[in-house]
Amino acid sequence: MIFPGINNQRQPRIDLVQLGAVLVLMLISIAFVYSATMSNDSTSGLAWYRQSYFRQMVWFTLGLGAAGVVCVIDYHALSRWAFVGYWVAILFLVAVLIPHVGSMRYGARRWVDLGGFQFQPSEFAKLAFIMAQAHFLSRPVDELRQRRIFWKAIGLMLLPFLLIMKEPDLGSGLVLLPTGLAMLLAAGTPKRYLLQLISIVGILAGLFLADVLYAPPKYRLKMQEYQKSRLLVYFNRNYADYAGPDASEAERKKMREQQFNDSLNVRQALIAAGSGGLTGKGWRNGQQNALGFLPQAGKHNDFIFSVIAEEKGFFGSVIVITLYSVILFTGIRIAGQARDRLGKLLAVGVVTLLFSHVFINIGMNIRIMPVTGVPLPLLSYGGSSVLGSLIAIGMLQNVHIYRKAY
Repeated sequence: MIFPGINNQRQPRIDLVQLGAVLVLMLISIAFVYSATMSNDSTSGLAWYRQSYFRQMVWFTLGLGAAGVVCVIDYHALSRWAFVGYWVAILFLVAVLIPHVGSMRYGARRWVDLGGFQFQPSEFAKLAFIMAQAHFLSRPVDELRQRRIFWKAIGLMLLPFLLIMKEPDLGSGLVLLPTGLAMLLAAGTPKRYLLQLISIVGILAGLFLADVLYAPPKYRLKMQEYQKSRLLVYFNRNYADYAGPDASEAERKKMREQQFNDSLNVRQALIAAGSGGLTGKGWRNGQQNALGFLPQAGKHNDFIFSVIAEEKGFFGSVIVITLYSVILFTGIRIAGQARDRLGKLLAVGVVTLLFSHVFINIGMNIRIMPVTGVPLPLLSYGGSSVLGSLIAIGMLQNVHIYRKAY
């Protein structure tokens, strides 16, 4: 209904196609988090309200509420608080590194324990960075040609990146880089600046990999053992080559066994993804899942795509990728339809962030990317990940809703 005196062009309109894809992914997530966790005897006997699939439903409900709040507040009003949110996120990233404040799990300090909920500041720091970077870059193009503005934008990206890497959380840190670079490119930053930056990053990345893969042990950069092993497994390096010329056959055998154990999760995820065939083995009938070959701590979050691929096969995998494609391409359309630079940059940042997550997570399930612990948006189990993903979708919808108001 159109009320007198109200311009229909200014009435909020959500993107129903994108919202539909989001809701379907949420339903798929609940179904396969249930499948992944109920095959484990230690969790299937828990009360229903303590089950992962039920908690996932709670996170989805809270996330939809948070996304709704984000949608109703004009993104121009939100941007006025962008740097407040950014510095609050930085404070949380610092706090998580403090013993007895940050919770240590799996050799990393990435969480703040809030009783029944593990809060992961890095998931929200990504969104705070996008808001702050979009606000900072939504200035006249002439100013973006100044080198000092360019380096200030890089500083906005590097500060959360370095703090997240300190946790350490390689995956969450790395997704900030393409997100920040895409926003700089969309803002109109001179391409020569970006090419120089990409060249520097490429050289540093090459030196880092050369150090990890080829340098003698005493000259290698200090890093967590699990990070080093993931890179060695990804590049298929022979652990025995690092034993040294004086190593005994028993020592070399021990290193080969260590290599076999380190690559176990990756192999099992690849077997699960490949064994589903065309139509899969059926919901809750995946052998890799049911028999516990997939990592028990990660099959409902980092390796959820392998569970889906095994149980629903190639068709199920294509459906998931198609749903993500719908979200990403509608996000690109929203960026193209934005009437101002702030809206365009927000949409570009969110789309790049989501695409990076999807590419890295699915890539590590099929072994084209190293395992980094990056969750699959809207599918992986986890409160911080779900809330962050839905707030990001809310930001996209916000730009779409208010695209004709300016």
